Amino acid sequence: MARYRGPVEKIERRFGVSLALKGERRIAGKCAIERRSYGPGQHGQRRSKISDYGLQLREKQKAKLMYGVSEKQFRSIFKEANRQEGNTGENLIKLLETRLDNVVYRMGFATTRRFARQLVTHGHLLVDGKRVNIPSYVVKQGQKIEIKEKSKNNAQIVRSLDLVAQIGIVPWVDIDKDKRYGIFTRHPERSEVEIPIEERLIVELYSK
Repeated sequence: MARYRGPVEKIERRFGVSLALKGERRIAGKCAIERRSYGPGQHGQRRSKISDYGLQLREKQKAKLMYGVSEKQFRSIFKEANRQEGNTGENLIKLLETRLDNVVYRMGFATTRRFARQLVTHGHLLVDGKRVNIPSYVVKQGQKIEIKEKSKNNAQIVRSLDLVAQIGIVPWVDIDKDKRYGIFTRHPERSEVEIPIEERLIVELYSK
């Protein structure tokens, strides 16, 4: 399935949670989900029972939408998580968090992962001094992510840094706001990653 490019607030209302798909509106608490917590459409306020399979599928869809990955990419990431030692669900989240587009988002250079992915593909980012334009690039511990010189005064990046500073930066990255760079200091613990996803259900889905 191709990456979803439709109205994202409609999707968030369907799932009943914020997936951080909006930027400034989310930070300001003005997302549609804040005002209308029920599903979209004529029958949005009806409650229907969901099967176990339906619940598992919902969690996978939420994760794919939140991190902006395709079905093929997500399946590949899950296989890698399953090969690694430890809890498969926690490994899955850690692998998703180390994608370059997500790290750029976590550092505050973008208010959404979608905008972060755009910054990467358009060549605005340097990793350890080298231009990288692949959103799925896996960032390693200690690597430096930097906005290239010509893009450091980009209005959207400057505004993103100002807005994200209001809600705080995650503890596994260090950033220098003025010099427009950040260091991916370590892999996050699952307890630190605040996302509305139950990865246990995703593992159950793929274990069938």
